[in-house]
Amino acid sequence: MKGRVALVTGGTGAIGSEICRQLAGGGARVAALGHPSEAARIPEWKAGFRDGDIAVELCDLGDFAAAGAAIAGIEGALGPVDILVNCAGITRDARFTKMTLQQWREVMSSNLDSVFNASKPVFEGMCARGFGRIVNISSVNGQRGQFGQANYSAAKAGMHGFTMALAQEGAARGVTVNTVSPGYIDTALARQIRPDVLDKLVAGIPAGRMGTPADIARAVAFLCADEAGYVTGANLAVNGGLYMS
Repeated sequence: MKGRVALVTGGTGAIGSEICRQLAGGGARVAALGHPSEAARIPEWKAGFRDGDIAVELCDLGDFAAAGAAIAGIEGALGPVDILVNCAGITRDARFTKMTLQQWREVMSSNLDSVFNASKPVFEGMCARGFGRIVNISSVNGQRGQFGQANYSAAKAGMHGFTMALAQEGAARGVTVNTVSPGYIDTALARQIRPDVLDKLVAGIPAGRMGTPADIARAVAFLCADEAGYVTGANLAVNGGLYMS
């Protein structure tokens, strides 16, 4: 991984930040893509890294042209992207009978369109150079579904369909494409769940705890390694045994 250029979409979030940290710690030159709404906190975010400077670009990844321009800027500064981690995503939860078209489209744009929009500018170059790693961060709820998350579960399931198809196109050219599907991860977002509800969720996890961003980042780092070239089209579940398939 040393010297490789890595791009992490959603890289300024809790899980994305830890992925950036571990890839940088492994010697990669890392750039994070965040959302323009995060501009005010980016200086503080960058100051939290001690394993090397992390480049940051802000754009709406649901916008194909904006994503392409941001990635072109990163490649102009760091060089061609060797490693892409698609970690951007949002939730807009509601019972399906109450879910609006806007809630559906916002989740599809941020969680699924973004995967196409970020992968399209880098995949051909990876194939031409004979090396590439793409890792898509899905969810346990993309595997099993979840009440109130028809939009999110559909988008996350779609990510792995994309993984399997693109993996077949890249395999002979040295480009692997894999999915990591986290379970419940201990982040500020998870801590917003009502305590009694959260306790029930954790009680249903065989490992007896929520995961950490580091648990996810370690799985991503493994799949991004030069030595992981024979692993492609896989869905690596990191969920403490919550869902086994």
